[in-house]
Amino acid sequence: MGASSFTLKLLSSCLLLCLLAFLTLLASFAAAETHYHEFVVEAKPVKRLCRTHNTITVNGQFPGPTLEVRNGDSLAVKVTNRAKYNVTIHWHGLKQLRNPWADGPEYVTQCPIQPGATYTYRFTIQDQEGTLWWHAHSKWLRATVYGALIIYPRLGTPYPFSMPKKEFPLLLGEWWDRNPLDVQRLAQFTGGAPNVSDAYTINGQPGDLYRCSKQGTVRIPVESSETILLRIINSALNQELFFTIANHRLTVVSADASYTKPFTTRVIMLGPGQTTDVLLMADQPPAHYYAAARAYQTAQNAAFDNTTTTAILEYKCAAACHSKKAKFSAPVLPLLPAYNDTATATAFSVQIKSPSQVQIPTQIDENLYFIVGLGLNNCTVPNSPRCQGPNNTRFAASMNNVSFVFPKTTSLMQAYYNGIPGVFTTDFPPVPPVQFDYTGNVSRGLWTPSRGTKLYKLKYGSSVQIVLQDTSIVTTEDHPMHLHGYHFYVVGSGFGNFNPRTDPAKFNLIDPPLRNTIGTNPGGWVAIRFVADNPGVWLMHCHLDAHIVLGLAMAFVVENGNGPLQSVIPPPADLPQC
Repeated sequence: MGASSFTLKLLSSCLLLCLLAFLTLLASFAAAETHYHEFVVEAKPVKRLCRTHNTITVNGQFPGPTLEVRNGDSLAVKVTNRAKYNVTIHWHGLKQLRNPWADGPEYVTQCPIQPGATYTYRFTIQDQEGTLWWHAHSKWLRATVYGALIIYPRLGTPYPFSMPKKEFPLLLGEWWDRNPLDVQRLAQFTGGAPNVSDAYTINGQPGDLYRCSKQGTVRIPVESSETILLRIINSALNQELFFTIANHRLTVVSADASYTKPFTTRVIMLGPGQTTDVLLMADQPPAHYYAAARAYQTAQNAAFDNTTTTAILEYKCAAACHSKKAKFSAPVLPLLPAYNDTATATAFSVQIKSPSQVQIPTQIDENLYFIVGLGLNNCTVPNSPRCQGPNNTRFAASMNNVSFVFPKTTSLMQAYYNGIPGVFTTDFPPVPPVQFDYTGNVSRGLWTPSRGTKLYKLKYGSSVQIVLQDTSIVTTEDHPMHLHGYHFYVVGSGFGNFNPRTDPAKFNLIDPPLRNTIGTNPGGWVAIRFVADNPGVWLMHCHLDAHIVLGLAMAFVVENGNGPLQSVIPPPADLPQC
């Protein structure tokens, strides 16, 4: 009788625990919200560096509005285009499960929103939290059309680190003292490199070191001994950036909206598209300290913006100040790495790891090897104004020697979904068509890529490994490669040519970082793995916008799996038409 009573009590306890767990799960889903936003894309006067420009903005703001949501929430963002240019919005790093229609890249998953038109992006945040961002994905509009997307944990779920006192998003950007689209047009006409930016910015402000800029310098208020969370986003158009804060250490806790093993550093490096969350403890004497960002430049003999943007970490003048009228002296300027300090950039990147052991695909179905880099197209007319690249050529860029051509009459996703022929082919090469010493002295005959709209088809559920190999054609360079629709594990990286016989033995298959954008080592390679479980057409490209317009891109077609839960949802009724 005693044993029977004990069994009943045990069963009752188990049932109660299960019921509580179920109710907790139900409550978290019930707490999910749908957020409605309106984005009006229009030109507004913005004054920087002493001059006012009619700048393309969202809701008259530069940068655009910060969107704050929770894991599990849904968004409906109605975009009205009142500018004179076509526009789309990309939600950078969101997986958009089975919903490529909301992803946003122009002529890839949708036709652009034309002037005077509207389109509502509808999507749900599924098992993602951290710092992401949104930006235009049409020509160079993202130079000014961008903003933060902050995903908090579900209600009742804490951060996996101590709760910070305050949080601040810091968007690092670039500013041209002219219309960025004119800069792009000129480069496309001449075939040469585009003019570099005139300033870097933090939350749209250049900072104290630029003319006519001190008044708007961003200030980050802190109190002694408190810990704050900085959500840092590299929204620059064409430049990797170092970031640091004078006399303070930064504890990295997340990258690309994926938590990491915490580690402490003086400096971080972000490629365009990447995000990094850091904790900062205000443990220095009360004063003003500069937060600063400047270029990490890997392309050899290439012009770049060598200026420095600043914000001010501003300790509140409390009991630690000598008097209520005490004035701080000039802010302390931090020491930043040299522009070409690849050792510091690499040392930072290799420290980023997942918090614990993760499940990595080990049986690889698709073993892909993509070489990425620049090229040159020869000109038939010598000394032409349209041939101002090196030695009367035009710059090009490619992946596996294919310079990607975006369609103009429909989007790739619409063509795939509706079976429209003649828009693309699915013969993107899985390996370089010609093998050579990719990081050595490359024969000039291999510098000219072919052009095409070539996609690569993946079966639903297949395990994919991609080695992204930089080349020395024109120059070696760090290319920040972004894959839409997915996060991926970065299992390895190195310098020189990838060796398929020896390098895989060094892969981290225990706790590699989960990213959505990763740089190729300059003159080196990086290896990533993911499972193709999100059907649709997904773009992969260099996030230096000067390179994507040259053709440094390709796209995957991930086929539907079995049943509706493994298939692309139907397109929305208001999907823009070309």
